[in-house]
Amino acid sequence: MSAFELTGRKALVTGGARGLGEAMASALAAAGASVVIADVLEELGTETAQRLSTGGGDVSFVRLDVTDDDSWAAAIDAAVRTLGGLDVLVNNAGVEITSLFVDLDADQIHRMLEVNVLGTALGIKHGLRAMRPEGAAGAGGSIVNIASVAETIAFPGIGIYSATKSAVDRMTRVAAMEAGKLGYGVRVNCIYPGLVPTEMGAGLANDVARIGLFESPDAAVGAVVEQTPSGRLGTPEDMADAVVFLAPTPRGS
Repeated sequence: MSAFELTGRKALVTGGARGLGEAMASALAAAGASVVIADVLEELGTETAQRLSTGGGDVSFVRLDVTDDDSWAAAIDAAVRTLGGLDVLVNNAGVEITSLFVDLDADQIHRMLEVNVLGTALGIKHGLRAMRPEGAAGAGGSIVNIASVAETIAFPGIGIYSATKSAVDRMTRVAAMEAGKLGYGVRVNCIYPGLVPTEMGAGLANDVARIGLFESPDAAVGAVVEQTPSGRLGTPEDMADAVVFLAPTPRGS
């Protein structure tokens, strides 16, 4: 059971069909929030929402392409109607494509920029519009963006991914300042997951070994653990707990 009480909160989690997003949606629901999972993976997202609902949570699904402005508008509108409001938005959706700089592919760069930077920017836009006093929800709230420890360290093979997560950090700070100065009643934060044993995390470890940066995936994991004070990889639950901690609205009501 969560140490935080979120009964009555209304949350949307992007990329919530699997991995970290699924864990975040599950933790928010366990704390009492009503949750909408938003993802392009319709079948998997629907299954995840149904499974979490069977476990006692109030969880539903809406399709969302985070790179599309109109898709965001429709998803936020659907979430507000389904939940009866919106006061928590988790911008979790992201992609990582491993490459040495000498092998960069322009299409892959565009993909990471579109999902990680544009997707988060549009999420902030529509989240603030919905939660500010004149918005569709209009009761303030909390936006939590998912950056990465890659923003703070020079880990080889993920130069563009690291740059996109640096952008998430910068956007978070500016959005928080704007929301405060304009009296929106919306707090904007981000968290910085390290390597987590999800499908994406395992793929990264395999990829950096494949392109010759490490002797093996285990060696890549070991390199991350060496830079981690706790001496272990993070878990999806670690990241989900951080999101739940940041979910209550600024007014604390």
